[in-house]
Amino acid sequence: MLTAAHRRRLRWLFAVVALVGLALDVVTKVVAVDQLEPGRPVPLLGGLLTLRLIRNPGAAFSTGEGITPVFALAACAVLVFVVVRLAPRLGHPAWSVALGLLCAGVSGNLVDRFVRQPGVLRGHVVDFLQLPHWPIFNVADMCITSAAVLIMVLSVIKNVGISGERYGRGSAPAEPVAATPTAPREAEDA
Repeated sequence: MLTAAHRRRLRWLFAVVALVGLALDVVTKVVAVDQLEPGRPVPLLGGLLTLRLIRNPGAAFSTGEGITPVFALAACAVLVFVVVRLAPRLGHPAWSVALGLLCAGVSGNLVDRFVRQPGVLRGHVVDFLQLPHWPIFNVADMCITSAAVLIMVLSVIKNVGISGERYGRGSAPAEPVAATPTAPREAEDA
Protein backbone atom coordinates (compact mmCIF):
# COMPACT_ATOMS: atom_id res chain seq x y z
CA MET A 1 0.00 0.00 0.00
CA LEU A 2 1.43 3.34 -1.06
CA THR A 3 1.41 6.22 1.36
CA ALA A 4 0.13 9.65 0.38
CA ALA A 5 3.71 10.96 0.56
CA HIS A 6 4.92 8.27 -1.86
CA ARG A 7 2.15 9.08 -4.35
CA ARG A 8 2.99 12.76 -4.03
CA ARG A 9 6.66 12.03 -4.86
CA LEU A 10 5.59 10.03 -7.93
CA ARG A 11 3.43 12.92 -9.14
CA TRP A 12 6.37 15.29 -8.64
CA LEU A 13 8.59 12.97 -10.67
CA PHE A 14 5.94 12.96 -13.42
CA ALA A 15 5.76 16.79 -13.40
CA VAL A 16 9.54 17.27 -13.38
CA VAL A 17 10.06 14.87 -16.31
CA ALA A 18 7.26 16.57 -18.26
CA LEU A 19 8.56 20.09 -17.63
CA VAL A 20 12.23 19.28 -18.28
CA GLY A 21 11.33 17.45 -21.51
CA LEU A 22 9.11 20.32 -22.65
CA ALA A 23 11.80 22.91 -21.85
CA LEU A 24 14.45 20.90 -23.69
CA ASP A 25 12.19 20.59 -26.74
CA VAL A 26 11.32 24.30 -26.82
CA VAL A 27 14.92 25.45 -26.33
CA THR A 28 16.32 23.15 -29.02
CA LYS A 29 13.64 24.29 -31.49
CA VAL A 30 14.39 27.96 -30.79
CA VAL A 31 18.10 27.33 -31.36
CA ALA A 32 17.40 25.27 -34.51
CA VAL A 33 15.21 28.01 -36.02
CA ASP A 34 17.80 30.65 -35.12
CA GLN A 35 20.89 28.78 -36.32
CA LEU A 36 19.78 26.52 -39.20
CA GLU A 37 18.72 27.51 -42.69
CA PRO A 38 16.11 25.44 -44.53
CA GLY A 39 17.71 23.53 -47.37
CA ARG A 40 21.23 23.77 -45.88
CA PRO A 41 21.77 20.61 -43.82
CA VAL A 42 24.62 20.36 -41.32
CA PRO A 43 26.11 16.85 -41.12
CA LEU A 44 27.52 15.80 -37.74
CA LEU A 45 29.30 12.71 -36.46
CA GLY A 46 30.48 11.68 -39.90
CA GLY A 47 26.95 11.89 -41.30
CA LEU A 48 25.35 9.75 -38.58
CA LEU A 49 23.29 12.77 -37.48
CA THR A 50 22.26 15.63 -39.74
CA LEU A 51 20.72 18.90 -38.61
CA ARG A 52 18.10 19.70 -41.28
CA LEU A 53 15.43 22.32 -40.54
CA ILE A 54 11.91 21.68 -41.79
CA ARG A 55 8.43 22.73 -40.70
CA ASN A 56 5.97 19.86 -40.56
CA PRO A 57 2.22 20.58 -40.83
CA GLY A 58 1.35 16.89 -40.38
CA ALA A 59 1.95 14.11 -37.90
CA ALA A 60 4.65 11.46 -37.86
CA PHE A 61 6.21 10.87 -41.28
CA SER A 62 4.37 14.02 -42.50
CA THR A 63 1.04 12.21 -42.65
CA GLY A 64 -2.22 14.15 -42.51
CA GLU A 65 -0.82 17.51 -43.59
CA GLY A 66 -4.32 18.80 -44.38
CA ILE A 67 -5.80 18.13 -40.96
CA THR A 68 -3.41 19.99 -38.67
CA PRO A 69 -6.19 21.32 -36.36
CA VAL A 70 -7.33 17.75 -35.73
CA PHE A 71 -3.84 16.84 -34.49
CA ALA A 72 -3.81 19.89 -32.22
CA LEU A 73 -7.18 19.06 -30.70
CA ALA A 74 -6.25 15.38 -30.33
CA ALA A 75 -3.05 16.43 -28.53
CA CYS A 76 -5.10 18.59 -26.15
CA ALA A 77 -7.38 15.62 -25.42
CA VAL A 78 -4.39 13.34 -24.73
CA LEU A 79 -2.86 15.86 -22.33
CA VAL A 80 -6.11 16.31 -20.41
CA PHE A 81 -6.63 12.54 -20.20
CA VAL A 82 -3.12 11.87 -18.91
CA VAL A 83 -3.12 14.70 -16.38
CA VAL A 84 -6.69 14.26 -15.10
CA ARG A 85 -7.23 10.49 -15.33
CA LEU A 86 -3.84 8.76 -15.30
CA ALA A 87 -1.47 10.92 -13.24
CA PRO A 88 -3.57 10.66 -10.04
CA ARG A 89 -3.28 6.84 -10.26
CA LEU A 90 0.53 6.75 -10.47
CA GLY A 91 1.99 4.10 -8.18
CA HIS A 92 5.30 3.19 -9.85
CA PRO A 93 8.29 5.45 -10.65
CA ALA A 94 8.78 4.07 -14.16
CA TRP A 95 5.17 4.93 -14.97
CA SER A 96 5.79 8.45 -13.68
CA VAL A 97 8.73 8.78 -16.08
CA ALA A 98 6.77 7.26 -18.99
CA LEU A 99 3.77 9.54 -18.59
CA GLY A 100 6.03 12.54 -17.99
CA LEU A 101 7.84 11.83 -21.26
CA LEU A 102 4.51 11.43 -23.04
CA CYS A 103 3.26 14.78 -21.76
CA ALA A 104 6.58 16.45 -22.63
CA GLY A 105 6.43 15.18 -26.21
CA VAL A 106 2.78 15.90 -26.82
CA SER A 107 2.95 19.37 -25.28
CA GLY A 108 6.20 20.18 -27.12
CA ASN A 109 4.61 19.65 -30.50
CA LEU A 110 1.38 21.25 -29.28
CA VAL A 111 3.24 24.47 -28.47
CA ASP A 112 4.28 24.62 -32.14
CA ARG A 113 0.66 24.06 -33.22
CA PHE A 114 -0.36 27.11 -31.17
CA VAL A 115 2.48 29.60 -31.65
CA ARG A 116 4.08 28.94 -35.05
CA GLN A 117 2.96 29.93 -38.54
CA PRO A 118 0.47 29.83 -40.19
CA GLY A 119 -1.64 30.29 -37.05
CA VAL A 120 -3.28 28.94 -33.92
CA LEU A 121 -4.11 25.21 -34.16
CA ARG A 122 -2.49 25.18 -37.63
CA GLY A 123 1.13 25.85 -36.66
CA HIS A 124 3.82 23.75 -38.27
CA VAL A 125 6.04 21.65 -36.00
CA VAL A 126 9.77 22.38 -36.18
CA ASP A 127 11.79 19.23 -36.94
CA PHE A 128 15.57 19.34 -37.27
CA LEU A 129 17.21 16.00 -36.37
CA GLN A 130 17.79 13.35 -39.01
CA LEU A 131 19.37 9.92 -38.85
CA PRO A 132 20.26 7.94 -41.99
CA HIS A 133 17.17 6.45 -43.66
CA TRP A 134 14.84 7.98 -41.07
CA PRO A 135 12.38 10.91 -41.20
CA ILE A 136 13.36 14.22 -39.62
CA PHE A 137 12.24 14.56 -36.00
CA ASN A 138 12.68 16.65 -32.84
CA VAL A 139 13.11 16.22 -29.07
CA ALA A 140 9.32 15.99 -28.57
CA ASP A 141 9.22 13.03 -30.95
CA MET A 142 12.05 11.40 -29.00
CA CYS A 143 10.06 11.85 -25.77
CA ILE A 144 6.90 10.31 -27.29
CA THR A 145 8.84 7.36 -28.70
CA SER A 146 10.66 6.76 -25.41
CA ALA A 147 7.34 6.90 -23.55
CA ALA A 148 5.79 4.37 -25.93
CA VAL A 149 8.71 1.96 -25.49
CA LEU A 150 8.67 2.33 -21.71
CA ILE A 151 4.90 1.82 -21.52
CA MET A 152 5.20 -1.33 -23.65
CA VAL A 153 7.99 -2.70 -21.44
CA LEU A 154 6.04 -1.99 -18.26
CA SER A 155 2.71 -3.31 -19.54
CA VAL A 156 3.73 -6.26 -21.68
CA ILE A 157 7.12 -7.44 -20.42
CA LYS A 158 7.17 -6.43 -16.75
CA ASN A 159 3.38 -6.74 -16.25
CA VAL A 160 3.26 -3.66 -14.05
CA GLY A 161 0.09 -1.58 -14.03
CA ILE A 162 -0.01 2.19 -13.70
CA SER A 163 -0.87 1.95 -10.00
CA GLY A 164 2.13 -0.31 -9.43
CA GLU A 165 0.13 -3.53 -9.28
CA ARG A 166 1.71 -6.60 -10.88
CA TYR A 167 -0.10 -9.04 -13.10
CA GLY A 168 0.80 -12.66 -13.64
CA ARG A 169 1.35 -13.85 -17.17
CA GLY A 170 -1.93 -14.94 -18.69
CA SER A 171 -3.83 -14.16 -15.54
CA ALA A 172 -7.34 -12.94 -15.92
CA PRO A 173 -9.09 -10.58 -13.59
CA ALA A 174 -10.17 -12.29 -10.42
CA GLU A 175 -13.48 -14.03 -10.71
CA PRO A 176 -15.45 -15.73 -8.04
CA VAL A 177 -14.57 -19.41 -7.80
CA ALA A 178 -17.49 -21.70 -8.47
CA ALA A 179 -18.31 -24.18 -5.78
CA THR A 180 -16.77 -27.58 -6.48
CA PRO A 181 -19.42 -30.17 -6.97
CA THR A 182 -19.25 -32.83 -4.33
CA ALA A 183 -19.71 -36.48 -5.05
CA PRO A 184 -23.03 -37.91 -4.03
CA ARG A 185 -22.93 -39.25 -0.50
CA GLU A 186 -24.10 -42.61 -1.72
CA ALA A 187 -21.02 -43.07 -3.93
CA GLU A 188 -18.67 -42.53 -0.94
CA ASP A 189 -20.54 -45.04 1.18
CA ALA A 190 -20.49 -47.77 -1.45
